[in-house]
Amino acid sequence: MVETSPPRPRALRQITRDAVRTRIADIAIDLFAEHGFDRVTVDQIAAAAGISTRSFNRYFPVKEDTVMGDAELWGETVRDAFIARPSEEPAWASLHSAFDRMLATSQVDAAREKKMLLVLVGAPTLRARHLEKHQSWAGLLVPLVRERLAGSDTEVRAEAIVHAAIACFDVAVMSWARAEEDRPAREFLRIAFDARLVSA
Repeated sequence: MVETSPPRPRALRQITRDAVRTRIADIAIDLFAEHGFDRVTVDQIAAAAGISTRSFNRYFPVKEDTVMGDAELWGETVRDAFIARPSEEPAWASLHSAFDRMLATSQVDAAREKKMLLVLVGAPTLRARHLEKHQSWAGLLVPLVRERLAGSDTEVRAEAIVHAAIACFDVAVMSWARAEEDRPAREFLRIAFDARLVSA
């Protein structure tokens, strides 16, 4: 997203809250990676973090949120990055740039991100939440892509394009998480988006 003015500084209280949320999430992801998501309880996470269960629930209503993060905020980041692209640019290229922008903006440690992704695919409840995230992102992007399309059946075509782009993003980040070589996630994203252009 192109900034038109300097971002407003966050209040100290919010900075502290974000730091505590990150610490709790890190502890939770370590426990999930070691023992399995379904075998770890909220009480265990809270105890490992040195807080009460009630305090945990003030930061995370459910334990799935420690892995999923702020999916809505990232969806808005992709949406805003798409809007910032030239209107004459093909929708597919704009979607690639928008998802690339999200990866470039992320400040999450790479090792932690990979661990989180591997935890995510290993738990059915997390995969269900992941699908919900996809639907919310598609809800933001489909109307924007539809505006770029000419001709008939624009709704169906926009849905197909957006869900294909989200699938490419998922394939890219999961390939990155599983890869042994040290290549950036953005490179896997480029490969995934370019694959659409190669005939089977």
